[in-house]
Amino acid sequence: MKKKQGTCPICSHERELTFHHLIPKTCHSNKWFKKRFSKEEMTHAGIDICRKCHSYIHKQFDEKLLGRNYYSLELLLADERIQKYAAWARKQK
Repeated sequence: MKKKQGTCPICSHERELTFHHLIPKTCHSNKWFKKRFSKEEMTHAGIDICRKCHSYIHKQFDEKLLGRNYYSLELLLADERIQKYAAWARKQK
Protein backbone atom coordinates (compact mmCIF):
# COMPACT_ATOMS: atom_id res chain seq x y z
CA MET A 1 0.00 0.00 0.00
CA LYS A 2 1.42 3.35 -1.03
CA LYS A 3 1.86 5.85 1.79
CA LYS A 4 0.11 9.17 1.33
CA GLN A 5 2.16 12.31 1.89
CA GLY A 6 0.61 15.70 2.42
CA THR A 7 -0.08 18.60 4.72
CA CYS A 8 -1.96 17.75 7.89
CA PRO A 9 -4.99 20.07 8.21
CA ILE A 10 -4.55 20.20 11.98
CA CYS A 11 -0.83 20.83 12.58
CA SER A 12 0.01 22.12 9.06
CA HIS A 13 3.12 19.90 8.85
CA GLU A 14 4.09 18.04 5.70
CA ARG A 15 3.98 14.38 6.78
CA GLU A 16 2.79 10.92 5.99
CA LEU A 17 -0.99 10.97 6.46
CA THR A 18 -3.43 8.45 7.90
CA PHE A 19 -7.18 8.27 7.31
CA HIS A 20 -9.30 9.33 10.28
CA HIS A 21 -12.90 8.09 10.08
CA LEU A 22 -15.04 11.00 11.24
CA ILE A 23 -17.63 8.46 12.36
CA PRO A 24 -15.56 5.67 13.95
CA LYS A 25 -16.05 2.19 12.54
CA THR A 26 -17.15 0.91 15.94
CA CYS A 27 -20.22 3.18 15.67
CA HIS A 28 -21.39 2.05 12.21
CA SER A 29 -23.77 -0.61 13.53
CA ASN A 30 -25.21 1.62 16.29
CA LYS A 31 -28.89 2.57 15.80
CA TRP A 32 -28.30 6.24 16.65
CA PHE A 33 -25.76 6.56 13.85
CA LYS A 34 -27.77 4.47 11.36
CA LYS A 35 -30.71 6.87 11.79
CA ARG A 36 -28.61 9.96 11.09
CA PHE A 37 -25.98 8.89 8.55
CA SER A 38 -26.03 6.73 5.46
CA LYS A 39 -23.73 3.72 5.28
CA GLU A 40 -21.73 5.57 2.61
CA GLU A 41 -21.35 8.65 4.85
CA MET A 42 -20.16 6.54 7.74
CA THR A 43 -17.73 4.54 5.60
CA HIS A 44 -16.26 7.33 3.50
CA ALA A 45 -16.47 10.43 5.70
CA GLY A 46 -12.99 11.09 6.89
CA ILE A 47 -9.92 13.26 6.77
CA ASP A 48 -6.26 12.57 6.06
CA ILE A 49 -4.21 13.69 9.07
CA CYS A 50 -0.77 12.88 10.45
CA ARG A 51 -0.31 10.08 12.97
CA LYS A 52 0.51 12.48 15.84
CA CYS A 53 -2.71 14.47 15.39
CA HIS A 54 -4.69 11.27 14.83
CA SER A 55 -3.43 9.83 18.11
CA TYR A 56 -4.14 13.07 19.96
CA ILE A 57 -7.76 13.16 18.77
CA HIS A 58 -8.38 9.58 19.93
CA LYS A 59 -6.84 10.33 23.34
CA GLN A 60 -9.21 13.28 23.84
CA PHE A 61 -12.55 11.75 22.85
CA ASP A 62 -14.21 8.37 23.07
CA GLU A 63 -15.50 7.00 19.79
CA LYS A 64 -19.21 7.70 20.33
CA LEU A 65 -18.45 11.30 21.28
CA LEU A 66 -16.27 11.67 18.18
CA GLY A 67 -19.02 10.34 15.92
CA ARG A 68 -21.82 12.34 17.51
CA ASN A 69 -20.11 15.71 17.94
CA TYR A 70 -17.01 15.82 15.72
CA TYR A 71 -18.14 14.32 12.40
CA SER A 72 -16.46 17.01 10.26
CA LEU A 73 -13.07 18.71 10.14
CA GLU A 74 -14.79 22.02 10.95
CA LEU A 75 -16.35 20.59 14.11
CA LEU A 76 -13.02 19.14 15.22
CA LEU A 77 -11.20 22.42 14.60
CA ALA A 78 -13.88 24.33 16.52
CA ASP A 79 -13.14 22.39 19.72
CA GLU A 80 -11.00 24.35 22.19
CA ARG A 81 -8.78 21.34 23.02
CA ILE A 82 -8.03 20.76 19.34
CA GLN A 83 -7.38 24.48 18.79
CA LYS A 84 -4.87 24.58 21.67
CA TYR A 85 -3.20 21.39 20.48
CA ALA A 86 -3.03 22.61 16.87
CA ALA A 87 -1.43 25.91 17.93
CA TRP A 88 1.16 23.99 19.95
CA ALA A 89 1.73 21.33 17.25
CA ARG A 90 2.31 23.94 14.53
CA LYS A 91 5.32 25.21 16.52
CA GLN A 92 6.89 21.73 16.75
CA LYS A 93 9.20 20.25 14.14
